[in-house]
Formats: sequence, structure tokens, C-alpha cells
Amino acid sequence: MFQRTLLKLTAVNSAVFLVIFILFATTLYGYVNDKLFDKIDAAMYQRAQGFRLVNGRPSLHMSRPGRAEFFDPRILLLLRDNTGKILSVFPLPPLVEVDDLISLVEDTTPGTLQTIKTEGHSYRVFSLPYAGENPNVVLANGENRIIKEVVLISIVDPEVQLLERLFIIIGVGLVIGMLVIIGAGFYLAQRALVPIRAAWNRQQQFVADASHELRTPLTVIKTNAELMLRHPQYTIEQESQRVANVLREATRMNRLVNSLLTLARADANQAELQMAPLDLRAITQDIVEQFLPMAEMKKITLEFFADKELEIFGDKERIHQLLIILLDNAIKYTPEEGHITLKGCKTGGGVQLEVSDTGIGIPPADLPRVFDRFYRGDKVRSRKEGGTGLGLAIAKWIVEKHGGKISVESRLGEGTRFVLSLPSRRS
Repeated sequence: MFQRTLLKLTAVNSAVFLVIFILFATTLYGYVNDKLFDKIDAAMYQRAQGFRLVNGRPSLHMSRPGRAEFFDPRILLLLRDNTGKILSVFPLPPLVEVDDLISLVEDTTPGTLQTIKTEGHSYRVFSLPYAGENPNVVLANGENRIIKEVVLISIVDPEVQLLERLFIIIGVGLVIGMLVIIGAGFYLAQRALVPIRAAWNRQQQFVADASHELRTPLTVIKTNAELMLRHPQYTIEQESQRVANVLREATRMNRLVNSLLTLARADANQAELQMAPLDLRAITQDIVEQFLPMAEMKKITLEFFADKELEIFGDKERIHQLLIILLDNAIKYTPEEGHITLKGCKTGGGVQLEVSDTGIGIPPADLPRVFDRFYRGDKVRSRKEGGTGLGLAIAKWIVEKHGGKISVESRLGEGTRFVLSLPSRRS
């Protein structure tokens, strides 16, 4: 699946780069072409506009008194009569035979600029109707003719050769560029697939872990139910232990399914938060009081210190769930006569809450993964304590959904410290 996607992404990336390269090359070629011919075309047009007949003889009109017109020796001026015959060439070309010019002007369209290649040379041809007052011209033999059209021809071999070299360079660049583009497209496609692969792997791992976690309680429930069916004559009191086993595993499975549903909604962005100003101090105090009996049963000292006002902007139910997850973990993994402390204080633009304990701690190798789904360092002990491995993943999602941050510090055998930062205003 990923191989096909990789090829598609490579093709798309390569196509995008290719289109950009072609557009750039076309723009560059057109720009150079225009710059090369603009000056020549302007000189040809100026020469055509300045041409006049004086006493039946060709003459160039001066636009400024006392100054001659710009003269480009490459520009030839031809006169054609109403039959299409060339009457005169001005000045006489040193390199081109007059007869060779006839083929250049035969198919020209008045008012257009054309580049024509013939006999190994390139010419720029421009023709327009004669605009002078007196169209009569006197030939060398004394014959009078009427000028219908003025044709200008410029030899543009250097410009055409430069454009041809540029075209070759662009072509070679296109071939080399295609190789680079394909390589770059493949690299970018691989980069784009990294998060997709990671998400796919997480999804597969999530499904596998969920199946594994559900298998155990289902097996226990099925086994106890089968054992009870073997003795239908037994009373509920006689089967109370097996009923208790079924109830315990059903409760655990219900908790697991609810956690899975929460994370699934989070992944689909379907978990809506009811945001409102909250007093974090009051909420935390209520949770601490709920957990005091559990702490006393394990002879754990549970303390809470906080500033008078700890206002945050959040969802009350989710904040309640977050604190329960952290305190539940702290009590589960703190041995008897341990110590759990909660501290709340104001920070710039928010509130910081610390939950620290003197529990068993987390191995350094496990710290980077404590917020991963279904990850449990001591899986045997976690299962014994009734953990699903989803609590801290949900806690992290709640904090981040509120625009906050959560971090953990721990030393094996000494304890663990979670630090939450929550904004006091809408983020």
C-alpha cells in the first residue's frame, strides 16, 4: 500500500516541479527572445517610418535637425511596387545577393514581423504600406514606378544562434533537471509518508493492544460463566466468588471501552469541550477529598497546597477526569506510608499544578513512552492494579486540548512528579 502511495506522491511532486521548470524555462526563453529582437525591431520600424521619396529618390527623414538617423548596417530597406516586384534595395547588401532577397519577401504579410531562415542565414522581415505623400519612384533607367510597400530585412544570425544555444541549454537542463526532480520528488514523498506510516503503525498497534486488553476480561468472564453452568443447582451464594470475578472483569472492560471511546473521539476531533472559567483550586480540593479514604487505607499522606485563586478556562468534566487519572496513578503506585503532594500556583497567563509522589518511580527507559497508549512499564503490576495503559494518554490529550502542557520527571525507587500548565484564558 505504501509503495503505491510513494510512487503516486513521487509522480505528483515530479509533475509539479516539471511544470514549474517548464514555466520558468519558457519565461526565460521568451524574455531573452524579446530582449534580443526588441532593439532590432524598433530600429526597423523607425527606419520604415523615416523613409520618404524626395524628387522620386529614396531619402531618410531626420527626426532631429542636424542629426542623422540611427543607422544599423544590418538593416536593408526594400521597395516593392504594386506588382510585388522589388524596385530598390537601400543600402546595397554586401553579403546577400539581391535575388536571394526575393524569396524572403514573397510570402510576407504587411504589418507583421517574421523571422525567416534560408540558405543557412536568419533574417528578421518587416513590411508595411508606404506612408509617404508621393509614392512615385524614378528607376535608374528613368522609368517611373509606384511604391506600394516598404520591406525591411535585418540579418539576425547572432541573435538566432544565441537563442539556439539557449534552447539546447534548456533542453539539457530539462533532462538533468528531470533526474534531479524525480530524486527530489521521491525524497519529498518519503518525507510526506513518515507521519502517515507512523499514524498507520500507531493504529495497528492500537487495534492489537485493544484486542489484547479485551481478550483477558472476556476470557475470565467466559471461563467463570462456563464453570457456573456446570453446576446449575448451586445457589448464588455458593457461586459468589465466580460472580464477583465476572463483575470485576466487566467493570474493568467497561472502563477500558470508555477510555477507547474517548481516544477514538479525540482522534476524530469529535470530542467537544464545554469551555468556561473554572476554579481549579476548588475542583482539585474536591478530588483530593474523594481520594482521602483510599490514601488512608494505604497509610499514605495526601496533601494539597495552592494559591487562593487558581482560575483556568476549561471543561469541568475533562479537568475532573484529568485529576482523577493523576491521583489514581499516584495512589496505585505509592507504597504504604508514602507521601503524595499537590501544589497549585499562578504563572504568567496561566496556572501550574504539580502532582508528586514517593512511589516506585518510572525507569528512565520508560519515561519517553509514559504517555503512549497501552504502554505500561511493569505490565504485570499494572494489570494487577487494574490499569489499562490509557489513563496518561487521555490525560495528555485533555491537557493539550486545553492548550496546555504536561511533563513528567521520575527516579526509580524515589517517586514521580507530573507538572501541568493550563491557560487561564481562552487560547
